[in-house]
Amino acid sequence: MNQSVQNYPGLAGSGALAEQRNRVLRNTYWLLALSMVPTVLGAWIGVQTGLMRGIGPGISALIFLGGAFGFMFAVEKFKNSAAGVPILLGFTFFMGLMLARLIGNVLGLKNGGSLIMLAFGGTGAIFFGMATLSSVIKRDLGSMGKFLFIGMIMLLVAGIANIFIQSSALMITLSVLAIGIFSAFILYDLKRVQDGEETNYISATLGVYLSLYNVFTSLLSLLGIFGGEKD
Repeated sequence: MNQSVQNYPGLAGSGALAEQRNRVLRNTYWLLALSMVPTVLGAWIGVQTGLMRGIGPGISALIFLGGAFGFMFAVEKFKNSAAGVPILLGFTFFMGLMLARLIGNVLGLKNGGSLIMLAFGGTGAIFFGMATLSSVIKRDLGSMGKFLFIGMIMLLVAGIANIFIQSSALMITLSVLAIGIFSAFILYDLKRVQDGEETNYISATLGVYLSLYNVFTSLLSLLGIFGGEKD
């Protein structure tokens, strides 16, 4: 066997490349699972302390955008150093804190706890579905990136505008679109890892985490609107 590998050096290189891709994918999954811990902790602290409750939606959006983009810049800057993982986990804790307002509103409903679990289960199902699809689909999905990025920017702009418009219909529309766009982002990001286009598991985790976060918040918002039971 060793002799045959020596005779075909390309085979050895291909095996090493496949092993590298699998290692990045495994590390991404492990770090993604770990990132859920500070997210839940941040959300719990936010709900218990009511930290974001007294802040208006406009100021809250500024804090969210400033903090999120600041953390994302830091994660990308230090992704190749020992500080990368702690910064990413700090980012997920911050995102948990920002989630507290939505979680608190849903928990105020009679069936709030079950809605949160349903949104969590739905997000998990979407993730596993996209992860499975990314492992079996053969075509190159590189062309998706540009369209998904444009869709994300449009969602962001419309979401900021709706802070001032306060349109329930627009919020519902944006939530539905966000579930579709960020589900596709999960597929796109995982496929990039499997194709060897993304070789840093911290960057890969950041991308997938953001998509999962947006899918979860959008699902929970829709469930709160259409399935919430008031006391």
